Amino acid sequence: MCQEFGWSRATFASALTLGTLCLGLPSPLIGILVAKFGARKMLFFGNLVFAICLAVMSQVREVWQVYLLYCIGGFGAGSGGFVPATTVANNWFVKKRALAFGLTAGLMGLGGFIIPPLIRVFIDSFGWRLSWLALAGMVFLFSSIIGALIMVRNKPEDMGQTPDGIFIEPRQANNITGNQSGPSSGEETWTIKAVMRQPATWLIAAFLITNSFVGGTMNSHQVAHMQDVGFTPMMAAMTVSVLSIATIIGNLGFGGLAARFSIRKLVSTAFAIRLIALAILLTSDNLAMLYLYAVLFGFSGALISTAATTLIGNYYGRARFPQIMGMIVVLMYIFLAAGPAFGGAVYDTTGTYTLAFIIMIGFNVVGLFCAFFARPPQPKLGTLSS
Repeated sequence: MCQEFGWSRATFASALTLGTLCLGLPSPLIGILVAKFGARKMLFFGNLVFAICLAVMSQVREVWQVYLLYCIGGFGAGSGGFVPATTVANNWFVKKRALAFGLTAGLMGLGGFIIPPLIRVFIDSFGWRLSWLALAGMVFLFSSIIGALIMVRNKPEDMGQTPDGIFIEPRQANNITGNQSGPSSGEETWTIKAVMRQPATWLIAAFLITNSFVGGTMNSHQVAHMQDVGFTPMMAAMTVSVLSIATIIGNLGFGGLAARFSIRKLVSTAFAIRLIALAILLTSDNLAMLYLYAVLFGFSGALISTAATTLIGNYYGRARFPQIMGMIVVLMYIFLAAGPAFGGAVYDTTGTYTLAFIIMIGFNVVGLFCAFFARPPQPKLGTLSS
């Protein structure tokens, strides 16, 4: 599109930034809508809006149209993405919640690994206009129709079950069905005010924000740093592929690890592993060691992000999950977006990434302590709704 219309690369980079902000910043509103209307409706309508924007992108002629569609499409992708998807997993699983979240995050990552080269094939074979239409068709078919309408139900009570797939008698099901994402029998329902007063909420948010800030900084500048210390662009770029694969493996393997170890201790260990990874990047000029950095960094980042989602589900149950995730996700996106700018500013000031990476190590230490002290909340009288 840049070649055809004579637009600069910065034009699309700016559109992508706007789209990312429109995906992440409305997360508190998306959490409220998921709680009110149910994850299934949000998955359908959000991805429908996203698909329509992708289809209209095939017809754009002016740059303002790109910006508008990226903003609307970003909101659609957010409305039909992370918050409702994790809400479904949280509603359906309690004992196997960690496994469900790990699989959800791992398959999201797998999509990010597969789709970019597929887009390249589409463009080479059919041109950019038909490629936008093909992507729109994929989103509409697999996300809105098959994913939301055919396969997803908001909660197991809708099908006469309880979390983790245990069948119950219809008479019992009638006794425990509640709102769209309400708790099962015997599950505590927190008020939002009570959730906001709990130190655990902010400690989880803090270590997730730390993970996002460090991840955004490193993922944006690690390749440039490797080239600065003498590696070829291809060698440096290969570490990104290694890191991506390690992230997918970390997400998919999280459920098995969480079944054997305390999640809070597991995420503390992940921060320690990430400290080792950053130390390797700072001090090594050996290619094998840099690949080890990529493995450790990707694997630990996956454990941290999936553990945060799991802890929120374990600590606060099902009823308030989408609202809590919506509040935390917006902070996560803000710091994720701030990371690249921060790393670039430090490099422009000092001429090296050393100080930026040392600061990232400091943030990791903070994240480690936040994770270690994020103990389960203790409800007091009046903090639970009836």
